[in-house]
Amino acid sequence: MSGGAAAAADRLPADLADLHLLVGSYTATGGGNATGVSVVHGSTATTVAVMDDPSFLALSGDRVYAVSETADGSVSAFRYAGGSLEHRWDADAGGDAPCHVRVDPSGALVVTNYVSGTVTAVSLEAAESYAASVTASDGVVGAHGGADRVVVPESAVVTGVLPDVEGPVEDRQEGPHAHQSIATPDGTVLVADLGGDALHEFRVTAEPAIDLVRVHHLGPGVGPRHMAWLGAGAGAGVGRDAAEAGAGGGLGAGAGAGVGASADLIVAGELDGRVYRLRRDDSGTLRPIASAPVFDGEVGESLLSHVEVDQAGRVVVAVRGRDLIVVLDTADDDLTVVGSISCGGVWPRHFAQVPGYLLVANQMSDAIAVLPVGEGGVPGEAVAQIAVGSPACIVPMPEGARS
Repeated sequence: MSGGAAAAADRLPADLADLHLLVGSYTATGGGNATGVSVVHGSTATTVAVMDDPSFLALSGDRVYAVSETADGSVSAFRYAGGSLEHRWDADAGGDAPCHVRVDPSGALVVTNYVSGTVTAVSLEAAESYAASVTASDGVVGAHGGADRVVVPESAVVTGVLPDVEGPVEDRQEGPHAHQSIATPDGTVLVADLGGDALHEFRVTAEPAIDLVRVHHLGPGVGPRHMAWLGAGAGAGVGRDAAEAGAGGGLGAGAGAGVGASADLIVAGELDGRVYRLRRDDSGTLRPIASAPVFDGEVGESLLSHVEVDQAGRVVVAVRGRDLIVVLDTADDDLTVVGSISCGGVWPRHFAQVPGYLLVANQMSDAIAVLPVGEGGVPGEAVAQIAVGSPACIVPMPEGARS
């Protein structure tokens, strides 16, 4: 990171002095500059778990879950205590390049695998019980990556395969690519398939089990990546995914958790540069009622990444390539761009909302940019940078989870 950016880290706003974050990153395995999972306290980042490409994290209580986005993908569970991570167990992710993990209200850990186009559920009860039995027998929990590590048995893991379909974007849609999962107000799980231009709806249970309910199709070349719920009514638009909110499962984590039964689904189209607003019809199918481009001109290498809904019901989306944060109004069942600002770095892969600020994981500039957010909802220019190698996921830690 440049000297100017490093200096900015020392000028973290006073009201963020006690900031606590978990950060997932890309390591040398994936061409990144990190060595594993980091904890940020104030403006200082410290590696607390060395592992390959922990590109996405989930926090639930004192448990931290991290994918390893590699060809032989896995997911690891840790116990957070006193600023460190104690490795608990590993599980097979059920596919190639797991890129998202989330604690589902059913009691399963849901993992999506990008390259293989698969979705996996791990029974948390079975995994924790097995880890406890191993610990009780020898008094030791194996270190992550060690020969004595605890690997969850196959009976606690089930994997579903998305249909083998293709889309019109040849270099990105040669097959299914499961990117993110999100819980619905109906108790099901939606999985965004970037390769198949579809949202697959599953019933997931803690046994574990995965059963397909229905498929919601989007237009060709959309490339759905991330999703968020827009709640019914002003101020009910809490759409942060459980895996990213960090508050013991998080806002919007489960059925009805800040999201009404009549909530609309917001979808970021990575490949066409548009944000979509979907609503269920009488048959239960999610259909677009509005969409909007988030920038002018050709899409080219401008790729939407993460999307959330703020407390006022505005949509916030990051655009890689153009390196923007864009805010859209959702009044009158529509989507309207109301402003955009530089992300404060290069290649904004993810972001997180904390009171008064937007924290942006700029993967290619090895830093988290701190953007102030005023009453209008559109962030201002970055006021600080927190040095973290190749950040890919930010999880704010609530005060109760820091001990």
